[in-house]
Formats: sequence, structure tokens, C-alpha cells
Amino acid sequence: MNTDNCANPAAAFSPNDNRSAESIAEFRNLHRAGGLLFLGNAWDVASAIALEQAGFAAIGTTSYGIAEALGMRDGENVPFERHVSIVRDIVARVGIPVSADIEAGYASSDADIVDNALRIADAGAAGLNIEDSPKNLKTLRDAAEQARLLSKLRSALDARGFEGFFVNARTDTYLTPSVSDPLAETLLRAQAYASSGADGIFVPGLSADADIAAVASASAIPLNVMSLPGLTSTRHLQKLGVRRFSFGNALADLSLAFIQKAANELLHDQNTESLYSHLPR
Repeated sequence: MNTDNCANPAAAFSPNDNRSAESIAEFRNLHRAGGLLFLGNAWDVASAIALEQAGFAAIGTTSYGIAEALGMRDGENVPFERHVSIVRDIVARVGIPVSADIEAGYASSDADIVDNALRIADAGAAGLNIEDSPKNLKTLRDAAEQARLLSKLRSALDARGFEGFFVNARTDTYLTPSVSDPLAETLLRAQAYASSGADGIFVPGLSADADIAAVASASAIPLNVMSLPGLTSTRHLQKLGVRRFSFGNALADLSLAFIQKAANELLHDQNTESLYSHLPR
């Protein structure tokens, strides 16, 4: 277990940093405003700045997009120290709250996962996503075990001075083929995770209106869903009770697809005119 993160001279923030505390409070309040928080997903400083300039109120990192930008595969293949560094750089360059996607925690033991979460908080993030599908398993982590992890994480954050830090508990019930009844399992896990200190429940793959409404109405904590083809309207989702909506790696994918298309045009045409025709005027 890494115990030296408090002494890390590269850490830009500490629990006593006013901006960090203000960011945590602001991010929490965005989930209480009564509307739907439309979260922009960034993968580097440039994308984060673009989202902020567009008017997004908060940013969530996308682990898939970060890995993609580094030429790696998603699934905790990016060294965690580099992941923390990217989060720290984003936080330092934008003035809106940043929530970090740490997948299943980039570790196998609860102690190391908790330590990694503290390192993300020390980097200035206002919240994090943590999922219940460890990379070494082909199924979900036992619900009671994940609930105990969330409780340890909450206690450690509070003890470090990060009260209010937003823990978004992701459950992959709708992405795991071995789950026979995703809705029932989601409802069970949402209750267990909320009771263990989670501040939000994130259910990627949840898309049917009836299921979304059922989870939203039964959950004691805000429901976060992820954009999919056909699941795109914030207004519609708000009517169903969704409190937070994000688009994951979709913008990162679109950006890379645009670069690939532009590169193909350049090589095919042997002319750089297309570079300037795409620029905003």
C-alpha cells in the first residue's frame, strides 16, 4: 500500500486547499439543484478546456478516452501514477469541478483501492467513479464486498478531510452477461451502495425507459446514466428521474475519427487546403 501520497511534492492540492474544498461543495450542489447535471467527459487538458469553454458545469474524465489518447487499451492499462497526473493537470487548468473515472480502483486489495482514491482526491478532484467489475473477474464483485469497500472508501475520505467528496458507485449489471435479471440486481446494489456511503449510482447500459424510471424512483441517491445511440436527450431523461447524464468516451471517439478522416484527406489529396476549410471562421 502506498502511504507517501500526502508527501508527494507534485500534488497540487490538499484537503485544506480552499479551491479543492469549494470544488467538492460545488460538485455536490450540482447534484442537488433539482435538475439534471449534464457532465462533459474529457481525456486530456485540451478537451477539458474545450468543455469548460462550451459551458459545461463540471467534467468527468473517461478512462477509455485517456487510454485511447495514450495508444493503450482501456482496462486499467495506463499506469495509475500517470492517470493521477492527467487528472491533476486537468484540475489545474479548469475552473469547474472534475470527477475522475478510476475504473475498479487500479488495484486488487481494498486497502490499495482506498489509497488510490485518496490520491485522486489529493490531486484536486471533486469526486470519482468506481465500478464493481474488477478486471480480474468475468463477473461482478459480490455486492456485499463492494458495499464494504465503499464504506471503507467513504470513511478514509472523511478522515482525510474530504467530507462531501462525491463517490459515484458504478454498477455494471447491464453490461455483464452473467447477470440474469439486471433490473433486480441493480435495485439491490443501488440500495446496498447508498447505505455504504455512495453519493450516486451510475448504471451504464441502462436504457429502457421503464427500467430507468424504476431505478430512479427506488434509489435514495442520484441516478447517473450514460449516453447510447437512442439514449441522448437530457430533457427526456430528466422526466424519467435521471439526475446525471454523461457521454463516456463518445466525444473522444468522435475526435479521433475526425483526425483520422482529416489525415486520410491530406494524404489522398496531397494538399493542405482541407486543414483550413475545417477551422471555425
